[in-house]
Amino acid sequence: MKPINISQKHTLFTKQWHPHRIATVDNMQVLLAKLKGEFVWHSHDNEDELFQVIKGTLYMQFRDRTQVVNQGEIIVVPKGVEHNPTTKNNEEVHVLLFEKLSTSHTGKVKHDKTQTNYPEI
Repeated sequence: MKPINISQKHTLFTKQWHPHRIATVDNMQVLLAKLKGEFVWHSHDNEDELFQVIKGTLYMQFRDRTQVVNQGEIIVVPKGVEHNPTTKNNEEVHVLLFEKLSTSHTGKVKHDKTQTNYPEI
């Protein structure tokens, strides 16, 4: 049991759209990721997903609107809701994700950005 420095952990990787696990809490995982540009439209049938913006501004696209998530804010995407995280103006956004261990990166969607293994850092 030691404190985890989120900013320091973000310095340990450069690859965008590739989450890294920093902790496990019961059946939940805490992930860090760097995002830049547009991801892929997807949903998670059985899992909610929490995004906390550590650095930058995240634009969470939903089919009927886009929600702006500023640094220091969180957004929870409920299970079954199609979404597409995006950044603007070439900005790299750092996020913390909190989700079940069973959550598939892009749900049922298979894409070049889909990851199946989250390295532990």
